[in-house]
This record gives sequence, structure tokens and C-alpha cells, in this order.
Amino acid sequence: MRSSETKRVHLRVFGTVQGVYFRASTREKALELGVVGWVRNRRDGSVEVVAEGAGPALEALCAWAAVGPELASVDHIDRDDSAPVGLSADFVIRPSV
Repeated sequence: MRSSETKRVHLRVFGTVQGVYFRASTREKALELGVVGWVRNRRDGSVEVVAEGAGPALEALCAWAAVGPELASVDHIDRDDSAPVGLSADFVIRPSV
């Protein structure tokens, strides 16, 4: 359910972020925080995340993504904040593009 406090963030995470359980770990963290959305690998080696949820939960997810799981090495993140669109009530791993 969307509320006036629901926010949306679109992240592109660059570095050693594929083949290190980044997508699965992102999903686990998002579910733990009550965030909905999706994550997928990109052909350029980055990981893309789109998430909606309460502001503090999104900030926690973004802070986590800046470090990632143990085997990851994040170089930088591109972030775009926008109005929520009402994503489904789950956080899924999408096919790579």
C-alpha cells in the first residue's frame, strides 16, 4: 500500500557486483527491510535495483548496497530518486538484460 511516505529509488551499482550473490543478498536485505521492487544484472557488469518503501528503509537499503555482500567490491552507485509507482508487494530477482 502506498502512502505519502513511500519513496522510490533506482540504483545502478558498479564494481565487482556480479557472481558474488549481490542479487540474492539484495533481495534478502529488501525483504528484511520491508521494501518492494526488483534487482537484475546488466550486460555492462553492473547491478540494477528499483525499490519502493518507507524513506528510512530505502536509505538503509542504499547504505547496504554501497557495501554489498561479503564478496562484492562496490566502486560507485548511480542513484535516481523519483515518485513511487506502486510496485507489487514483493522483491524479485529479474532476468539479466
